[in-house]
Formats: sequence, structure tokens, C-alpha cells
Amino acid sequence: MRVAPVGGTAVQDHVALAEIELCGELIIAASAAGGERLSLESIDEVLRVSEERDDPRGA
Repeated sequence: MRVAPVGGTAVQDHVALAEIELCGELIIAASAAGGERLSLESIDEVLRVSEERDDPRGA
């Protein structure tokens, strides 16, 4: 865990910032869905998942 040093210097955690951005995009997509649940395909598209869920080999 990173802790920002005392003295006003900000430390950015790039992984955390990327996760926050993806969560925000997912929340926006869910709110635009009009009260319906997002499909797995929609979630994958928002989160930019490139692998196919239907592929039994996992490739």
C-alpha cells in the first residue's frame, strides 16, 4: 500500500485510477440501460474485455 508523504506531495496509483475510471464507465452504462440489467456482453464491452465467453477453451 502506498501512502502519500507528509508535505502535500500527491502520489498517484495508476492501477487504482484505472479501476475507478472503469467503475465510472460501468455505472454510466448501467444508468443508461433504462432500468434493465446489463448483459454480460454489455459489461464486457464497457470494461473492454476482449476474450469470448462462449469459447470453452478459454482462449
